[in-house]
Amino acid sequence: MPAPVGAEADRRLIAALREHGLALLDWGKGAATLRRRLAWLHSGLGAPWPDMSDEALTEALDDWLLPFLSGEALLARIDPQAISNGLMSLVPHELQRKINDLAPTHFSAPSGSSVPIRYDEGQPVLAIRVQELFGLDRHPSIAGGRIPLTLELLSPAHRPIQTTRDLPGFWRGSWADVRADMRGRYPKHVWPEDPLQAAATNRAKPRAR
Repeated sequence: MPAPVGAEADRRLIAALREHGLALLDWGKGAATLRRRLAWLHSGLGAPWPDMSDEALTEALDDWLLPFLSGEALLARIDPQAISNGLMSLVPHELQRKINDLAPTHFSAPSGSSVPIRYDEGQPVLAIRVQELFGLDRHPSIAGGRIPLTLELLSPAHRPIQTTRDLPGFWRGSWADVRADMRGRYPKHVWPEDPLQAAATNRAKPRAR
């Protein structure tokens, strides 16, 4: 039997996804990230932000995915961009412009780096080297400043140092102990006594001449 094409191929792909689950899709990084961001907005703000659970998306396959299929008979041929477009179609038009403001993909660090935000936790998480936050006396947040990010503060080797939702409190509290421990391990990097007066950096110390 020849492989189906066109609308028949699309219908069969939707039927396969209903039977075997959305894990059959090649989401790609962009579509997977968008789904997690929208899921976080739904859990925090509720309707009309759409439900991104497997159950809700499977039930609504005809509404969000079917219109973006291209008549290919292979799941591997579904463009991840089509999946992203389908997910966006579930968001009311007036809210689509607010996604990047409320749930940005990246945080602009004082060091100048653009650091990705994770939405795969109960709270959005920012994993960042501690030196990149020097001089910052307010806790990073999203959703118009209403939701603090959970900070995973990292060493220069990207190993966890501490987790906090109170950056100013960390600078004025346990930073002294962290500094005492870390400066011996990573002598090529800066560990100032007063991080609030230090310049943020994503580099090691300049080499002595």
